[in-house]
Amino acid sequence: MSTLSAIIHDFILPIILILNICFAITVVFIERKNPTATIAWLMVLVFIPVIGFVLYLFFGQSFYRDRMFKIKKEDDEHVSEIIKLQKKELFREDLPIGQPIPESYRRMMLMLMESSRALVTVHNKVRIFVDGNDKFSALLEAIRGAQDHIHMEYYILKDDEIGNEIFTALIERACAGVSVRFLGDGLGAAGPGKEFFKPYLEAGGKLAFFFPSLIHITHPRINYRNHRKIAIIDGKTGFIGGFNIGDDYLSRIAEWAPWRDTAVQVDGDSVAAMQIRFFLDWNYAAKEDELIYDQRYFPDRHDSSGTWLPMQIVSGGPDTYWNPIKESYLKLIQLASESVYIQTPYFIPDDSILDALRMAALSGIDVRIMMPAKPDHWFVYWAGYSYIEQLLESGVKAYTYDTGFIHAKTIVIDEAAASVGSANWDVRSFRLNFETNAIMYDQEIAKELKNYFLKDLEVCSPLDKDRFAALPSKVKLKLSISRVFSPLL
Repeated sequence: MSTLSAIIHDFILPIILILNICFAITVVFIERKNPTATIAWLMVLVFIPVIGFVLYLFFGQSFYRDRMFKIKKEDDEHVSEIIKLQKKELFREDLPIGQPIPESYRRMMLMLMESSRALVTVHNKVRIFVDGNDKFSALLEAIRGAQDHIHMEYYILKDDEIGNEIFTALIERACAGVSVRFLGDGLGAAGPGKEFFKPYLEAGGKLAFFFPSLIHITHPRINYRNHRKIAIIDGKTGFIGGFNIGDDYLSRIAEWAPWRDTAVQVDGDSVAAMQIRFFLDWNYAAKEDELIYDQRYFPDRHDSSGTWLPMQIVSGGPDTYWNPIKESYLKLIQLASESVYIQTPYFIPDDSILDALRMAALSGIDVRIMMPAKPDHWFVYWAGYSYIEQLLESGVKAYTYDTGFIHAKTIVIDEAAASVGSANWDVRSFRLNFETNAIMYDQEIAKELKNYFLKDLEVCSPLDKDRFAALPSKVKLKLSISRVFSPLL
């Protein structure tokens, strides 16, 4: 045995094994992870000790989390003062003019006010986008018409045709004296280099990144990503949904075309809630309280006639112990009386979501889940298949979107309420990513989204028992292996 081999065998491997044991103790006794995730991490540490050591170091440990998000939590608590006023009004019998809100939905509103400080607004207009060309056309039109400020927060930004078109418009407005801020995720928006941002910064645009992807061995922030997609123009118009900024989202990349996604444009009082969300994220990422309350960011709306559309902007992430995004999904499923229609590119639910969907289907509710036919992440894709197979026994219907790629993150219940946003139906969106959804308590919006779902079914194939039975043995093995490690995804 060589000297190097002896050193590795006698010193390095024992040290790694000792660290594995320390991490295992941390997982069980200190971090108090979800039991399913705990078992999965213990398996990784025990059966692949060297690789497991590295994986846990960068993706598993979370004992820094409370310290990392302390400042952000303090900022969020300032919003709670506004919530107190709304609680007093929510259960009044004589609500302001507009359609009455069923008490069950008022209870949901109250829950989300408590867990997410999600303001309830009722005067809103909403436009739905299911095609990237329409969405970005509307966004560019709003940007070019901006008079005071533009605030944008996106997980992915690419140096491609639409990325350059967006930033050319931002540069033009910045040169015209409009205050422009762009907040990108430090990993997802890390593609464009310094030369891409140079003209924007020279024009006076401001730039910040949420958790830059530089990895420190003692502070692996790579696992917490800002997955939100928000744009606010002059405090009057907002955009929220699943579209990132890249050519693939406009069906310009042949491999994924046509790209199917969902977003909404909001004009009305809920834009203020989106603005607050941006304030909190910007101040945290920029490491300064640069954005403070100013009337310019929250303009008064004088004409609210004919705009009754109750809505909440709900956010969740690793800075909250309970996740309001998942809770909103659970509550919506619970409130359904006829149908639950879900679209998601990734489906890795926890036990609570699985139980809710199973119970709904067993109760005679029409539960349908739509996911892509082609994966962009194979391991996640097979894990999702395994959960779908389990749900089929209870009567849940599932489909694969066979044309292009479906990236929408939506749920529609009955023709009564719907959610559109950035949060997938997976463990990462429920526990690790910062997400924001718009929940709309409106029959017309719910009906429109339901109709889009039914139209999408025309290019879908059933993911039924016969299809699973026909899978080759090696694929079934992939499903089983992916399922075991799915809590880590």
